[in-house]
Amino acid sequence: MAMTWLTLTIGLPWLGALVIWLAGDRDEKFTHLLAVAFSVAAGVAALLLLPYGKERLVYSLPMGGVFGDFTFVVDGLGVFLAAIATVVGSLAVIFSVDYMHGEGQLPRYYAFVLFFIGGMAGLVLTSNLLLMFFFWEITALCSYALISFHNDDPKAVAGGIKALIITQLGGIGLLAGALLLYAYTGSNDFHVLLENPAILPAGVLAWMGFGCLIAAAAKSAQFPFQTWLPDAMEAPTPISALIHAATMVNAGVYLLARFYPAFAGVPGWREAVMIVGMLSALLAAVMAMVATDLKRVLAYSTISQLGFMVYAVGAGGVFASQFHLLSHSVFKALLFLAAGAVIHSVGTRDMRRMGGLGKDMPVTRAVFVIGGLALAGIPIFNGFWSKELILEAGLHENPLWLYALMVFVAGLTAFYTVRMISMVFYGEAHPERHVHDAGNAMKVALLPLAIGSLTTWLLAGPFGHLLAESLPAHHLEVHSTLAVVEEVITAPATYLALGVVALGWLAGWQRRRLSRVGQALSGVGKAAAESFGFEAINRGVVNATQKLAEALRVTQPGLLNWNVFAIVCAFLILLASLAVGGR
Repeated sequence: MAMTWLTLTIGLPWLGALVIWLAGDRDEKFTHLLAVAFSVAAGVAALLLLPYGKERLVYSLPMGGVFGDFTFVVDGLGVFLAAIATVVGSLAVIFSVDYMHGEGQLPRYYAFVLFFIGGMAGLVLTSNLLLMFFFWEITALCSYALISFHNDDPKAVAGGIKALIITQLGGIGLLAGALLLYAYTGSNDFHVLLENPAILPAGVLAWMGFGCLIAAAAKSAQFPFQTWLPDAMEAPTPISALIHAATMVNAGVYLLARFYPAFAGVPGWREAVMIVGMLSALLAAVMAMVATDLKRVLAYSTISQLGFMVYAVGAGGVFASQFHLLSHSVFKALLFLAAGAVIHSVGTRDMRRMGGLGKDMPVTRAVFVIGGLALAGIPIFNGFWSKELILEAGLHENPLWLYALMVFVAGLTAFYTVRMISMVFYGEAHPERHVHDAGNAMKVALLPLAIGSLTTWLLAGPFGHLLAESLPAHHLEVHSTLAVVEEVITAPATYLALGVVALGWLAGWQRRRLSRVGQALSGVGKAAAESFGFEAINRGVVNATQKLAEALRVTQPGLLNWNVFAIVCAFLILLASLAVGGR
């Protein structure tokens, strides 16, 4: 039965994408209905797959040659992320019913959304590294297409191209790892490596480990590749929620967590992972403090929270990392979709042109505040428990200065969260503005996420045992939910972190009285607005790639006969390579 649910989890979104594409743009209501039906069905299939996660079932499709077997593994880590992709993805689709009402080219929109969801589910459920690369590239293609959905907007097209080019650097790292694994083991199944890392020479293992880190950093918008994610905000807001909470950026963190047993012993690897996470969390938090675009603030917060997860993996807190991924997926989807309701109503993303919206948008304000409290790590909300577990993991035989900086970032998070909430929903309202609250379909998507932001921490025990029982190579030590709660509330470090968060929250509310401090730090603010120089570096990479592509256009003469001839030749070379590899 597990194989059936696995097939449906990946296949239903892809079947839905095909059906919607073939149905065409004839009836808007029918298109919405098809998208909701297929996405919800995939979410149900993924949830029904969850009970099989502890059994670590393996299914293989013999392919032969260099491809080996296409293997799919039903284990705790894979089914958990597949559930996140499909369930949160389905809520984004439901939200789109109101948000995309009246938009043109809906079949293209929904086809890529469903293709995106299925690609992410396949990525986390396969154990074949070459097949994982295939799904990895599918998510890159879909993100490019959806970020550039409004293809008459130069900013949207530029954002899509930038995301595609920068994340391809990660694709190169993953492909190199797959080729090295096959070259030394004759297999593409990464469990061969996880069960015995010594099967590879130390130098090769180091190359794979740091290649994996580059792949994860590019995909999850971590230092120094972080600048593509804010530009991805030109996509429709449900797509922003999909990328930030359910699919794209989770893939990099998943990659690090999955391969932790293989690379933890590589000299310098864990330290490098922690430093990348710390720098990403710190720099993005500072940038969020000065941003005035609502979606960009949330984008910077995503980079920062992913930095916490990456830091946790490096610190050895794989469970804490994935538990925070669960919390973040819920509250960040809530924040983005609530922000979408605000933008849909007000018609602007500039927080300086908002203010006082809470009176006219009480439901949206309530759910946004819940998401903000979870983001800031306020007790009771899910983000508090998972973030505290990350900080505690950082204290176990890891550099104390890194821990101190991460606690400082927790305070910055509280600052920019309260700044964002107050600028949007409180303060002086604009009387000439006509504002309406979230529509019915939007509320259907928002309310479950708001409840989840309050309750998913109760899954700490079952979730931990799901991972521990199906990931023996990770040697996870997990406890019941009650034991996790007791561990957090009795740890002195918890109250240190809460004190810093409280200071950040207070500074956010009283930021006008701290204007002199802001003036003294104006240089830092200007540097943050320019992404501390990394925007120029990433833009240079993108421009160089585009110029190279333009130079190569001469190889495409536009003559059909020559194009077909080139395709046939490439196909023959591929067949010859597979034939040789299969011997």
